[in-house]
Amino acid sequence: MPGYNVGLNVFTATRPEYDSAMSEVADRYGRVADGFGARLSGVVPEQWDHPTSCTGWNVRDLVLHVITTHRRVVATLDGVEVPDIDPDDDLGARWADATAAVRTALADNDRANHTVTGMFGEQSFESMVGRLLCADTLFHTWDLARATGQDERLDEPAVGKALEFLTPMDEAIRRPGGVRCEDRLAGRCRRPDPPAALRRPADRLSGRRYLGARRNL
Repeated sequence: MPGYNVGLNVFTATRPEYDSAMSEVADRYGRVADGFGARLSGVVPEQWDHPTSCTGWNVRDLVLHVITTHRRVVATLDGVEVPDIDPDDDLGARWADATAAVRTALADNDRANHTVTGMFGEQSFESMVGRLLCADTLFHTWDLARATGQDERLDEPAVGKALEFLTPMDEAIRRPGGVRCEDRLAGRCRRPDPPAALRRPADRLSGRRYLGARRNL
């Protein structure tokens, strides 16, 4: 599969026009998605088979997961099943399509407020994006950056929102043998605990197994 390295214009070109009063979720999702897209644009051909921090996943697997999660979240609006993506497809183009679909739905007030059902029960589509999709994409932005030697810094306000969402449910969503929430937040997953003053948001969110190993909503 060819490397995806076409720059960020592909993401900005597919954004819908938002009203001036863009919702907090739409704004935050846009920043998170742009961050993932920036790292995806930096993947070179020889890196697709590199291992990631998610056990058993290489870079291609991780990108496929993020795209598939986006497609499944959008599919909840219409109650449809989404077909699997060919791993050898142009993942850059598939990502551009997936994030554009989310942005378009968020820009439509009726669809943004439509009640959908997922692994966390009934909620509005906008809520699902602001909770599940932003957190999942944020974690995997760090994974992708680490696996491909890119900038690991994350959007700090988005990190704070992800922690608000996930920390209270740590015991419910932690997989057997996984890393506890407090350990993830302390940056103790597969590396020494750095001094608190030097700890970045990415390190506090280093235990991607919250959502990284879940393929179903």
